Amino acid sequence: MLEISDGGRIWVLSGPTSSYALHLTDGDELLHLHWGARIALADAEELAARPLPDYRGFESQLDGHEEYPVEGGPRFVRPALSVRTDERRGTEWTFETYETEGAKGEEGEELRLRFRDGGLGITLHYRMRDDVVERWVTLHNQGPVLELLRADSATWTLPDREDWRLSQLHGRWAAESRLTRSSLTYGEKVIGSRRGHTGHPLLPWVALDTDATEEHGEVYGCALAWSGSWRIAVAQLPDARVQITGGVGYDDSGLLRLAAGESFVTPVFAGLWSDGGFGGASRAWHAYQRAHVIPDADQDRPVLFNSWEATEFDISEEQQATLARRAAAIGVELFVVDDGWFGARTSDRAGLGDWTPNPDRFPSGLKPLADYVHALGMQFGIWVEPEMVNPDSELYRAHPDWVQHQNGRKRTEFRNQLVLNLAREDVRDYLWRQLDGLLSSAPIDYVKWDFNRCFSDAGWPGEPYPQRLWVDHVRAFYALLDRLRAAHPGVAFESCSGGGGRIDLGVLSRTDQVWTSDNTDPLDRLAIQHGFSQIHPARVMAAWVTDSPNSQLNGRVSSLRFRFVSAMAGVLGVGGDLARWSEEELAEAREWVELYKEIRPLVQRGDLYRLRPPRGGLSAVQYLLGDETVVLAWLQAQSYGEAVPALRLRGLDPTASYECRETGEVYRGAVLLHHGLRTGLRGDLDAAVIRLRRI
Repeated sequence: MLEISDGGRIWVLSGPTSSYALHLTDGDELLHLHWGARIALADAEELAARPLPDYRGFESQLDGHEEYPVEGGPRFVRPALSVRTDERRGTEWTFETYETEGAKGEEGEELRLRFRDGGLGITLHYRMRDDVVERWVTLHNQGPVLELLRADSATWTLPDREDWRLSQLHGRWAAESRLTRSSLTYGEKVIGSRRGHTGHPLLPWVALDTDATEEHGEVYGCALAWSGSWRIAVAQLPDARVQITGGVGYDDSGLLRLAAGESFVTPVFAGLWSDGGFGGASRAWHAYQRAHVIPDADQDRPVLFNSWEATEFDISEEQQATLARRAAAIGVELFVVDDGWFGARTSDRAGLGDWTPNPDRFPSGLKPLADYVHALGMQFGIWVEPEMVNPDSELYRAHPDWVQHQNGRKRTEFRNQLVLNLAREDVRDYLWRQLDGLLSSAPIDYVKWDFNRCFSDAGWPGEPYPQRLWVDHVRAFYALLDRLRAAHPGVAFESCSGGGGRIDLGVLSRTDQVWTSDNTDPLDRLAIQHGFSQIHPARVMAAWVTDSPNSQLNGRVSSLRFRFVSAMAGVLGVGGDLARWSEEELAEAREWVELYKEIRPLVQRGDLYRLRPPRGGLSAVQYLLGDETVVLAWLQAQSYGEAVPALRLRGLDPTASYECRETGEVYRGAVLLHHGLRTGLRGDLDAAVIRLRRI
């Protein structure tokens, strides 16, 4: 809902539980008024009447109060907008008008505030969806050529509080999305990616609180919808006020040049307030993404088998068919052929860029295998890495100029590959023809889209403004995905980047799920999945059951039970070598897959409650949907023979009774909420699935 004052200079956007308010002064200064619990227009008017502080010339009255601080004038904070022309640098804007779009008073009504600085038009966009505020900016140039040094999507202002604490997700390859919390101190905390993609080390999300717990207290969160280099700065200013500024690009060396008539639209920087603690904030983020971000989120994702760990590069049509039969027998619904099906791809040293089936391995292309997989009752998927090329490939030999590179500098290779410059129109056209032809050549239902190295030597010889490739590559990637989805609406896409290197709201709006991490160790995955769940829902979190001992990373031995229950917390997949599994293991796997299909609607569409974090000992999550709830519990180790704690459940009706489907026992809701549920776990690396139904 959007409310506007009679004078049209105060705006209040409200969701079910929260409001966001801003005010335009008589001097055309756009000030932040409120973000938090729901307020009325009259409350915002009272806030607007309060005077700004007087710092006697050593500090700016505007700093810490402006909605979108620009460079120039009486400001000292980090600017969200920095532009320059041949004659001047900075912005001196004036307000023009405001507009609204959408049904008045309805959710999703958009507010647009238009400003102008000479030939540059600046439009600030606001939209409230549920309790999430979406903000972005449109810059339209009608004057001489100007350079965008920085164009952030939004600046968020927090209320006056003491002892702010910052939450973020950090990591590296095979150790992504690990949660850390620390006290916020004076100055700036800057996080981001300089890698050309979202990156493994940090996710573009932050949360701030003062005294929140998992289920209680105020939490403010912000998430950026961008899959390239990015930056978020959290600043505690001299007067203790806190602002969060974020957007595209890792520094201020330049984003784009805008000629007359050209525009740039920033990605959405979304913000959320919750008074339900970290768990309440997560559930709100999950609901928002399922409702407004993720394509077809009401459709549950199928159980998949991926061939990579079973075969790596040594694949053939006959071998894949054998795996497909075993996968179908345990209940798999989607069979995915990973790397090695195309070109001269017998290792990671060759073939990237040549997206045609290897004639020795697939003499008649992919269609015979895809038809066979369909006849077994499964969907068929493939792995691709379109943005990359091996120097040992037909594509590179024909077009060495198509890669990002600097003249006179060595072309740095990671994983024996280089990055194609998608900002070039000829590269985009080539990839469209290759991928469209591939998806038209066989009944392909699913594409695992990988991105296995970061940008380096990101040059564009001959381009007058080569810096633009950092932005234009991502925009081209989005456009290619959009075009493929429109042309092949039955095909689902997964975002992968060596695991979790490209996960954000931008790529999630174009893909059906993401590969969370290359680390498939079931114990490591508990912490990775715990961090991932702070912002993103289980509906997109792919998780595999692989072989034991874990051959990819640590050699850890774990039971099939523990591996399955760990992976069942998201979109279940199997990645082990089924050709080597015993009949007993295959029979057990079939039972776990059948159980997952029963609880899948709760896991992928239900509300998530993190009952105990994975810090050693017992950890657990709970999913609730309607009258059904399911608990997934893991015991890392039992020390000194001590009893395993009971799990206090969440979200239940205290006056109702609940039947355990595993044992037939009946529990009162109040008892489960206040005294907990015993899991029966014991020893090391034990796990359980407990289903309850309201009766």
